[in-house]
Amino acid sequence: MNTRTIPVSRGSRRRGLIVAAIALVVIVILAFAVQQSLAAASAAVSQQTTTSDASAPPPPDLTGSVIAPSDADGVIRDGDQPTVFDTDRVAIGNLDPALLDALQRAANDAAGDGLEFRVNSGWRSAALQERMLQDAITQYGSEAEAARWVATPQTSAHVSGKAVDLGPLPTLDWLAQHGSEYGLCQTYANESWHYELRPDAVTDGCPEQYADPTEDPRMQP
Repeated sequence: MNTRTIPVSRGSRRRGLIVAAIALVVIVILAFAVQQSLAAASAAVSQQTTTSDASAPPPPDLTGSVIAPSDADGVIRDGDQPTVFDTDRVAIGNLDPALLDALQRAANDAAGDGLEFRVNSGWRSAALQERMLQDAITQYGSEAEAARWVATPQTSAHVSGKAVDLGPLPTLDWLAQHGSEYGLCQTYANESWHYELRPDAVTDGCPEQYADPTEDPRMQP
């Protein structure tokens, strides 16, 4: 039997390529639409699960910031405490300039006694302060008890950059003896690490400490 090949014209080949390309585009569009539908359905289920749990406490109001506070919020982690000269860290660089100057002058003088100022907490964002407050309420079992240790974002001297928590213990001993010479004063009797700037202390000595933040008029709403 004789056979012969029927040539395919260029026009037919071109039409075939165009049809294949259109089919590929349609498949991609359909796949994308299915993916979007699945994502929307998943989000709806997640939201329903969250809002239907009446026993879950409402999340803290972190409007304008992050859900999980980070280094940008002034977080300082254990084992990574900066010095008062590490101004590239926002927890230090965002402190009130007058407070930071007093801290650095005191730290320079304390270095002569072989001491180093380490910052356990400095400036904090409102988001970090709110998270710390919520954690304290959980830890201490009530808002009233938590208020003895953690202020609200609206009243905290850390959020305004006017307070710093220092260590280690030898540094705190040195500050207890010499801090007033730089206007650095322990504010609360229950927080030996919490220092604020009181310029009058240079000549008049540090004012009497509050027993805890609940006695501080600035902490009242």
